[in-house]
Amino acid sequence: MEKESFLIRSGRVVDPAQGLDAEADVLVEDGKIKSISKSIASRSAKVIPAKGKIVFPGLIDMHTHLRDPGRPDEEDIASGTRAAARGGFTSVLCMPNTDPAIDNDAIVKYVIAKAQSEGVVNVFPAGALTKGRRGEELSEMGLMLLAGAVAFSDDGSPVMNAGVMRRALEYLRQFDATLISHPEDKNLSSGGAMNESYTSTIMGLPPIPALAEEIMVERDIKLAREYGRVHIAHVSTARSVELIRRAKEEGIKVTAETAPHYFTLTENEVEGYNTNAKMNPPLRGEKDVAEIIKGLKDGTIDCIATDHAPHAVEEKNVEFEAAAFGVVGLETALPLVLTELVATGSLTLKKAIEKLTSAPAKILRLNKGTLKPGSDADIVIVDIEKEFEVKAEDFASKGKNSPFIGWKLKGIPQYVIVGGKIVLSEGKLL
Repeated sequence: MEKESFLIRSGRVVDPAQGLDAEADVLVEDGKIKSISKSIASRSAKVIPAKGKIVFPGLIDMHTHLRDPGRPDEEDIASGTRAAARGGFTSVLCMPNTDPAIDNDAIVKYVIAKAQSEGVVNVFPAGALTKGRRGEELSEMGLMLLAGAVAFSDDGSPVMNAGVMRRALEYLRQFDATLISHPEDKNLSSGGAMNESYTSTIMGLPPIPALAEEIMVERDIKLAREYGRVHIAHVSTARSVELIRRAKEEGIKVTAETAPHYFTLTENEVEGYNTNAKMNPPLRGEKDVAEIIKGLKDGTIDCIATDHAPHAVEEKNVEFEAAAFGVVGLETALPLVLTELVATGSLTLKKAIEKLTSAPAKILRLNKGTLKPGSDADIVIVDIEKEFEVKAEDFASKGKNSPFIGWKLKGIPQYVIVGGKIVLSEGKLL
């Protein structure tokens, strides 16, 4: 598809990176943002009316599972990037817990090539920290960086050996590359199925204590103090938020993310043995949810990621303990943020958009997440008042495992533009 010229007319333009929140026109030429002004005249540009709608930078998800290579029955790059576009995401960081793991430069190149040929949004690979994600021997991270990896993690598996984590931090520090920690002490969580609580006791389900997360958050903060920069993935407990808050006050180089299910749902969703509410880390208690929201408000939690984890139906349609961990999130994240955080007054619209755009771009060192003239034309136009019901059959993702099925939410992307190309028009994928 040829890159056209677009004039997005009279939308409310919100770009936290520029401190911008005003009605304006946005002109796109040659795949780049040409200009933003109160009124722009152009004879050749295609006009996209945006009156009454919000225009902001394309969202960035720094925690997506595309399942390629290895599990095309769960997701692939074609379906996963289409789900991203439907959700307003123009860039995704794909996690390396694939089969085989993304632990060498050849697989990084494979993912990038596949994304360029089949994907509809920008795909940035995360490489595995250790070979095979076994937590024992560092992977060839330098070669993966040269091949196009932008971050490193053994996501899905914690690096239990503190010495290995230290060496990874020291190695990546020389490149200023992002290390993403999966904070989980397997000695405490192994065999668990849900949050350790009164509910887990009465349901007879093996527990995962909050301490399993918090011990590793504290360990990796201490390692970051001495050896480098760490990003904490999928924060779910009140104590984790407090540990990260204190670390930031001390000037330690630590950033953090949470996912929408951790600020909207509690462990009560598991009642009835609902496997769509089974995830890792698990849903926690009401106090944890309140502290996650507080952490988002005060900046302790830098960004919101989806942890989009699609599974085949047969992996969830089993008894609770045997069911796979994980939920899909690309197509519900933005509406949940707008409905549950912005509409309730917990976050301003500008602050919410920052956590989905410029904040993850800064953490990953990506030249994305802004509408500044000269930047890539990754743009989303959203009707934040349009209500819809979440239906599994509407998902572009192969995964239908969402705990939000049946919810009424507001905020539907109407247009998504990636690098100057329209990939979603009037709410429909092209």
